[in-house]
Amino acid sequence: MDVLLEILAVLFGVVGLVGCILPIIPGPPISYAGMLMLYLWGASPEKDISSLTMVIWLIITIAVTILDFIVPSYFTRITGGSKSASRASMVGMLIGIIFFPPIGMIIGAFIGAIVAETLIEGKELKDSIKPALGSFLGFLVGTGFKVIASSVMLYYIIKEII
Repeated sequence: MDVLLEILAVLFGVVGLVGCILPIIPGPPISYAGMLMLYLWGASPEKDISSLTMVIWLIITIAVTILDFIVPSYFTRITGGSKSASRASMVGMLIGIIFFPPIGMIIGAFIGAIVAETLIEGKELKDSIKPALGSFLGFLVGTGFKVIASSVMLYYIIKEII
């Protein structure tokens, strides 16, 4: 049973890390669930993961998840972009990762924002570049926060097992 729990916890950590890149999967919450499993049902009597650690990582998980929704919109707005650009950036990223992984994800996010600004918002191409870069940078910053958080949680999971 202990080995199954450890495998499941690591699997949650890895899926959480993958979920940081794929927006369909909520990465940090899944990684936190892996840590929580080990904390609650782990076989080791001398736990490396303390109650304080779990509370801190719960707060970080909630904060990173909320920031992931705020940061891209914020970056798009401060560079003069629309909500359409932010949404289309996400759609472009999904299309890009399906057809041209992993670089397609980055290019798709940028192109999605440009297409939204020019076709939906009616801006000229030269006026669409800045908001597209803002949307793209916001996406990268939000994803970076999630990857860092989930990577550290995966580290805690592996450290607890070893």
